[in-house]
Amino acid sequence: MILGVNVDHVATLREARKGIEPDPLMAATLAILGGADGITLHLREDRRHIKDRDLKLLREMVPVELNLEMAATDEMISIALSTKPDMVTLVPEKRQELTTEGGLDLADRKTAISEAIKKLRDSGIPVSLFIDPLSMDVDISGKIGADMVELHTGYYANAKGEKQREEFLRVKDAAKIAEQSGLKVNAGHGLNYSNVTAIAGINGIRGLYIGHSIVSRAVLVGMERAVREMKGLMKG
Repeated sequence: MILGVNVDHVATLREARKGIEPDPLMAATLAILGGADGITLHLREDRRHIKDRDLKLLREMVPVELNLEMAATDEMISIALSTKPDMVTLVPEKRQELTTEGGLDLADRKTAISEAIKKLRDSGIPVSLFIDPLSMDVDISGKIGADMVELHTGYYANAKGEKQREEFLRVKDAAKIAEQSGLKVNAGHGLNYSNVTAIAGINGIRGLYIGHSIVSRAVLVGMERAVREMKGLMKG
């Protein structure tokens, strides 16, 4: 199982002062030294943290999987086609949200997302869809041509007790359905050092994509150690 480390929040800290540090590229380098199998960044339409320059530099320098999270807009598709990340994850995006709040609304946006997938895949870029762990969304993802899905684990991460168990089973069931339908399966959002082990134990999950908790721990113990500790928990 691979670990993709999201460096968005390194850029968030940089933008607090509108300066040049901390640098997402340096954070990515240290994450890779700590064992990260991939680097993820979300280029938002409002450029609130990651900038176009960050994407350009990371594409040039990162030797592992570079996963570009983005909205399915003409601007972002054009950027992806020109920079050629190793994969794209299409995500919903609202200007007022603090972080991504849920999976793509595939039922209402099926045509637009399908067209985005085709443009990206025609250029040789594999596409993942960030979806809620629902059989309907898994089914639509396969029908509109996605290569893989990233199951939204935020509901699981925010729940407690029996409710968390129910949300875990939703993720597990969705992963099984996706795998059986021929989709590669990833998971992410809200995963941390306390809750990652159960999700990492689900059969069929290709990779976990984690950002905030790793960057938060890195502030205290350093990026290499933070990534190494997360990898250790994923192995069980």
